[in-house]
Amino acid sequence: MNSALALDNITCTFISRDKPGQRYTAVRDTSLWVAPGEFVSVVGPTGCGKSTLLNVAAGLLDPSAGSVRVNGEPLMGLNRKAGYLFQTEALMPWRNALENIVAGLQFQGLEPQACRERGADWLRRVGLGGFGDRYPHQLSGGMRKRVSLAQTLILNPQILLMDEPFSALDVQTRQLMENELLELWSADRKSVVFITHDLEEAIALSDRVVVMSAGPDSHPIGEYRINLPRPRDVAEIRLTPRFVEIHAEIWHAMKDEVLKGYAQQRQ
Repeated sequence: MNSALALDNITCTFISRDKPGQRYTAVRDTSLWVAPGEFVSVVGPTGCGKSTLLNVAAGLLDPSAGSVRVNGEPLMGLNRKAGYLFQTEALMPWRNALENIVAGLQFQGLEPQACRERGADWLRRVGLGGFGDRYPHQLSGGMRKRVSLAQTLILNPQILLMDEPFSALDVQTRQLMENELLELWSADRKSVVFITHDLEEAIALSDRVVVMSAGPDSHPIGEYRINLPRPRDVAEIRLTPRFVEIHAEIWHAMKDEVLKGYAQQRQ
């Protein structure tokens, strides 16, 4: 498979903080491949190692075993081909929206005028053309997410790693952001790894959904091609018969794992 990102037989084991000497294996023998331009979502119970895999893909965490390849080359250190959109915002409160968006370009040494022009373009692309001088505390949650998205995409990453980026938003704003993400993604087709607990969100956005088992020793238990037409409106696509069929099929596969993960949390 021609992969933009390939995680091969990844195992991540940690030493327990609460019980010295004991080890906890978050994921074991897990492989994940993402083709150029493919949108892949990873779903599973809380604590199944989804974010661990994303950190391995970003080069923020070295696996205990296995390997990571980017465009066929072994990953050494940080993944410079990837942009990472966190669950919590990484905006600097002392910078306004425009200044936050261009921060990465400034760190790269781009000329100030070019930074401003590209930043203004991205403000328009995420629907915030008139809000460049607003500071994070003056923006709504959805607006801050748009700034974060522009802050990541302005650097033109080949791979986009997203860790439940919309989970804190209300339902209506979340759907607006999902549609905005799909529109931006459709323009240049980044390779995306999208982490979410929301199965409906995963299906509405993705080309493929990977389901993880409950931890410890989490691993993929299913992989599903999402043969829904594009372009998609995430609210409308949820009402189609095929969406309902796909949701039922995947939920049937992951229900027991969700219940297992819930039971483990209560112990």
